[in-house]
Amino acid sequence: MTMGNTNTLRVPYFKVNERTGRYSSRRGLSEAQIIKAAKVLLANKVLRSDAFNSSRAIKDYLITHYSEYKYEVFICLFCDIQNRLITSEIMFKGTIGESSVYPREVVRRAIELNAATVFFAHNHPSGSPLPSVQDRVITRVLKNALELIAVKVPDHLIIAGGECFSFADHGLIN
Repeated sequence: MTMGNTNTLRVPYFKVNERTGRYSSRRGLSEAQIIKAAKVLLANKVLRSDAFNSSRAIKDYLITHYSEYKYEVFICLFCDIQNRLITSEIMFKGTIGESSVYPREVVRRAIELNAATVFFAHNHPSGSPLPSVQDRVITRVLKNALELIAVKVPDHLIIAGGECFSFADHGLIN
């Protein structure tokens, strides 16, 4: 941000008035440009707050950033001790119906980032947000691996289009 009455936030195509907090565009925008700007705004909001203390905030973040993939991606949201996002990373990419996940790599990355908490997420390009047997198994394996290094796993979320299934909300993670 720059200093002055009207600050320019690093959001493509928009200016924000620091006094009112309202955004205005510098020109007419396409749908793709509006979506890109919304993703940046949501990411900035998450990075500046304790946003991951709310399952709705996590779901909104995931749907906004990862629902458009045509193949499976496995995402880790690495957070600090207060559930503030350190980084969100696509750890593994797969095909339309599956993705290989390696617990060793998730543990290694959590240690590198000094993460205290990791939320898992992946998408289902098929459109069904319901977890498969394999989803349940990998969640348990990853959770057990991270427990060995005192990293909490509060949830695993599945993104399918505009929906998001939470293991925690359905009592599938303990």
